[in-house]
Amino acid sequence: MPDTWPDSERTEVLLTAGDARLAVDLRGGALRRLTVGAWELLDGYAPGAAAPGWRGAVLVPWPNRTRHGRWSWEGEELQLEVQSPAEPHAIHGLIAWQPWAVLGEADRSVTVGTTVEPHVGYPFRLAVAVDHTLAADRLTSTLRVRNAGDRPAPFGAGFHPYLSVGATEDGGVSDAELTLPGRTELVLDSGMPTGERRAFDGAVGRIGNRALDTPLTDLDRDAEGWAHVRLRGRAGELVVSADAAWPWLQVYSGDTLPAGQWRRSLAVEPMTCPPNALADDVDLLVLEPGQEWAGSWSLAWNPAA
Repeated sequence: MPDTWPDSERTEVLLTAGDARLAVDLRGGALRRLTVGAWELLDGYAPGAAAPGWRGAVLVPWPNRTRHGRWSWEGEELQLEVQSPAEPHAIHGLIAWQPWAVLGEADRSVTVGTTVEPHVGYPFRLAVAVDHTLAADRLTSTLRVRNAGDRPAPFGAGFHPYLSVGATEDGGVSDAELTLPGRTELVLDSGMPTGERRAFDGAVGRIGNRALDTPLTDLDRDAEGWAHVRLRGRAGELVVSADAAWPWLQVYSGDTLPAGQWRRSLAVEPMTCPPNALADDVDLLVLEPGQEWAGSWSLAWNPAA
């Protein structure tokens, strides 16, 4: 037998633009690290490590949680694998831990991709690609999904970056100033929707002791259809912008993370659908065989003077 093995040499892709440096992990396609000079814009993780708290993850074919992993489609009862006995829900999709390939590469851009193969509880096949373009003041990412199977495929998608504006100690995100575009909050109980929605005031201001794990919709948008999240701290200001393909945002202040990660950064998650969308059939996308979908978001930065 030939002494051959899968390619395990290249583990990430690095991009540079001015003082900006981006590392994209080829396990899961995650945004592992983004720096501008000495500023760590993403609360990321070490190369080769398992990303704690789903840091930087791409979330397909669903973001967030599916209650007890149970859902149905066209009369078929389906059961996804759940996270653990302590977290008895299916969480954040199927591709965060599998290998991704480099599909195209240029000086300041890269496309990485993978395939969602039919899986326990998800009998559909999707091709997934993410196009990243880095500029000196902005990262722009476009997620593309194509139905690579032979039947209509429902899915949802999201990203899970943790934004850092200078906090280096547990609890430090409390000092950051936050503005959110959402006008409606989906009420959760233990991370799952209660069915209630209520008005939300996005002028949060200083985060303080406020605990956020909040799905938002009815997003305020500019004339081009983009919604904007602003987070300001001692290192500078970050602006997450999401196009109309993302009708939901979830913000998470890290209150359930362990010591050393607790409330140091803010996860701002563009999503196509809310938690439990597979089971509740809320804002699910459905692609016919061969049909494609795409959505873009960006992260811009302005360092403190």
